[in-house]
Amino acid sequence: MLIAVRLRIDLAYDGTDFYGWAKQPDMRTVQGETERVLHTVLRVPEGDDDEPLRLTVAGRTDTGVHASHQVCHLDINEETLARCVGHMQVEPVMALKRRLQRMLPNDIAIRSIEEAPEGFDARFSALERTYVYRIADRSSEIDPRIRNCVLHIDDDLNIEAMNKAAEMTIGLHDFGSFATPNPGGTTIREVKTAYWRRIPQHPLIDDGNTMGERYRTPAVESGLLCFTIVADAFARNMVRSLVNGCVQVGIGKRSVDWFAEKMTTPLREGSTGPIAPQGLTLEHIEYPEDDQLAIRAEAIRAKRTL
Repeated sequence: MLIAVRLRIDLAYDGTDFYGWAKQPDMRTVQGETERVLHTVLRVPEGDDDEPLRLTVAGRTDTGVHASHQVCHLDINEETLARCVGHMQVEPVMALKRRLQRMLPNDIAIRSIEEAPEGFDARFSALERTYVYRIADRSSEIDPRIRNCVLHIDDDLNIEAMNKAAEMTIGLHDFGSFATPNPGGTTIREVKTAYWRRIPQHPLIDDGNTMGERYRTPAVESGLLCFTIVADAFARNMVRSLVNGCVQVGIGKRSVDWFAEKMTTPLREGSTGPIAPQGLTLEHIEYPEDDQLAIRAEAIRAKRTL
């Protein structure tokens, strides 16, 4: 009798050259690349109905969007998992981690793999997701080394006005002006935190000791304008569309009252489309204690209403 085990896989990726997370025919995606390597290291033919090696992700990211900490789960038979051990004198889960780290392309990194606790579902057990959108505006010094994860805007942005807009998103709302529902789903989401802050200019090592050097190496994010948003879940294009709305307010193209009207009237139209993807990174996914995982998953599957 085959015994199935569920693995939790934590990973990161540079989304620049990916057409998003979700597997698509003839397109390079994070899920597609990761599953391809899984089939290779576990010696399972693609299309095997008995061992599909299908990843379930906490939150699908769009084309060009990054993740510093994404979470997915994989259901796999113990016998299949054991195939990756080979000559390594380690447990199968560790063997799988090492083989994936070695064989995945360099724009995907495995942070950890572990046997998931009972009731864990990467998508439905999650309590909240944290995204950050990074902008270099006219007041920022542009560092070409981080161009793939920062959007450059040649304007001075009014942070005070943008924060007035961001504050309106906090709470349970229908984000129909800024998002597209999945089939059978809604655009109702609960935002817990949303704010804009400029990263202060500070040294890479800020311990008060110069160690004798005359020049203090600055942190690479110094001076950037960052939007942090935390919600229980996000609808499609929601974060990038909210960022675009805030930026339009910040450059004076739209008013705070306009943003308020979009929040109270959940109707999608041309002025609330998504901003460019490269500034957006999925930073963190929070889960409850192990004994609450199944309860959370069951509750979140229910269709929401206001």
